[in-house]
Amino acid sequence: MAFQLSPLPYPSNALEPHIDARTMEIHHDKHHAAYVNNLNAAITGTDLDKQSLEEILNNVSKHSPAVRNNAGGHYNHTMFWQLMMPGGSNKPSGTLSDAINSAFGNYDEFKNKFTTSGTTRFGSGWAWLVVSGGKLSIGSTPNQDNPLMDASDIKGTPILGLDVWEHAYYLKYQNRRPDYIGAWWNVLNWDEVAKRFAAAK
Repeated sequence: MAFQLSPLPYPSNALEPHIDARTMEIHHDKHHAAYVNNLNAAITGTDLDKQSLEEILNNVSKHSPAVRNNAGGHYNHTMFWQLMMPGGSNKPSGTLSDAINSAFGNYDEFKNKFTTSGTTRFGSGWAWLVVSGGKLSIGSTPNQDNPLMDASDIKGTPILGLDVWEHAYYLKYQNRRPDYIGAWWNVLNWDEVAKRFAAAK
């Protein structure tokens, strides 16, 4: 199998009360697992089984919808788990903080803009903070698309991604996506975002 599902980097109940254990179990063990299994099925016997996930995404417009959806789903979720941690971490600092202030004015303005990107994404999708040309920008994508895809409306290296599919929050928050996003800030791992920012530059 070309791709594998890694375990969560923390227990499934570690993000409570903000994200409940049952949601994490279903989200990781069922949804993410399905993306991995379906991606492997879609690339078996093709030259894609020798490519990295990033290489597949960079040229995703040349591939089938099954590859696009499941490669995106695998990449997005792998990143998503790593961007959260029990108790969260402090606000961004250092060069990342400077870049946020430069791009958006201040942290609160960034937070408001990112939240709006997530709440206004119609249907299923993701909100993103990306690095492109050394600068930060915010946007969103439908379904399991992401900014690494050549077919994406927003392009760059994603350093922060928020899953706003209903399966990410419906058990606890039902249709209250803004409440879910508000809670998600409490488990955000800014140290991981800073690592990704440094690598993207």
